[in-house]
Amino acid sequence: MDVVWSATELRSRRFRPAPVRSGPAELDHHFRQLRRRRIRGYIEVKHGNVESPQLTIGFRGEYAVVHMLVVDPYAQSFLLAGDGTVPHEAYVQVPVIDELARFTGDVVMDVHRAWALVQAYLRTGRAGELGEWHPLQA
Repeated sequence: MDVVWSATELRSRRFRPAPVRSGPAELDHHFRQLRRRRIRGYIEVKHGNVESPQLTIGFRGEYAVVHMLVVDPYAQSFLLAGDGTVPHEAYVQVPVIDELARFTGDVVMDVHRAWALVQAYLRTGRAGELGEWHPLQA
């Protein structure tokens, strides 16, 4: 199974939007390299051959936020509910593309848990089953 992804580059530490088509193992290796080098990162990923939503993960330190982007029947964005790692009333900043964005604890989770959920999506193609999704208001 192929996945299509774009991610923060190791060298420049900037998001490179050019998509890469690879197996999930290559994407996992890239994520682990970013984490090993303590680089804050942002990854966009979707299944290569299946019409499915796109997931993004922004991470910094031990925190991450997962977005789901849906285009059919119309464009919508959702945030995956957090895991209690950060209190609901607290804030954490993680990258969205190259800029830090502020998120409340209700959508922040441990980076390892967030990555495990992204990997579950890559195995199944079903993002809706990962947890509770909160729609983003325009």
